[in-house]
Amino acid sequence: MKSSAQDRIEGTARTIAGVVKEEAGKATGHAELQEEGRADQFVGRSQSKIGRIKAILGS
Repeated sequence: MKSSAQDRIEGTARTIAGVVKEEAGKATGHAELQEEGRADQFVGRSQSKIGRIKAILGS
């Protein structure tokens, strides 16, 4: 099982990567890349929240 800090770091990194993908998709008119970016942002924010919950619960 990942530590809470690791989940938060990986989640933040994935969120940032998702923002970059979404913006690249907008700039190039590539709708699929935009959607991938939005999905990565969602997963990244979720993973960060899981890390925060783990920290609160002490696991």
